[in-house]
Amino acid sequence: MGKKSSKTTSKTVYGNTTTTNPYVTSQTTNNGTTSVFNPDSALGKINEYVNNNMDSLLEEYLNPTLNSVTNQAKMNSFTDTLNSETTKNMENNIVNPLSRRNMIRSSQATNLYNNLVQNNANQIANYANELLGNSQSEMAKTLSNLMLLYMNGYNAVLANQQQSLATSQGNAKKTQNTTESANYVAMMSQLAAQIAMAALK
Repeated sequence: MGKKSSKTTSKTVYGNTTTTNPYVTSQTTNNGTTSVFNPDSALGKINEYVNNNMDSLLEEYLNPTLNSVTNQAKMNSFTDTLNSETTKNMENNIVNPLSRRNMIRSSQATNLYNNLVQNNANQIANYANELLGNSQSEMAKTLSNLMLLYMNGYNAVLANQQQSLATSQGNAKKTQNTTESANYVAMMSQLAAQIAMAALK
């Protein structure tokens, strides 16, 4: 009868592989590779922080304000230190020595304190202007550093995935399947020829 044809197909099945480094865990199966940051890892926390706070960080960069958490902390620190140091300096070096010598009246001391308050207010206002002027460049540096760390996380994921895939490929198994099918056209032609020959007898 007719000839049979055979067809061989091969299939590669990747070995299940789990690859871990201090920051990332990747798992490769025959369906692909998935990766996650390890819980509480530094790069995972940076990734989460940037994803959760990028909107507010960009807003602070584009529209600097003294009401930001960072600027408020700087203002409070500057103001507290200035008031404390200047008051202490005036009392220790001017008011107390003159008072011990009975060389200052209460009204004069009041004037000194009033002048101190005004001078400090001027210094605080100048510092606020300077702080606001520097806010955008400082935030630009912060954003640049954060994005650098963020990309370090991306690169760690990529490298771990590549290692996981390479290991899985090394453990892969190839299977072959051969199927045979008859050549029905040839079979039908041969059968028709046999019938024709039989009819002629």
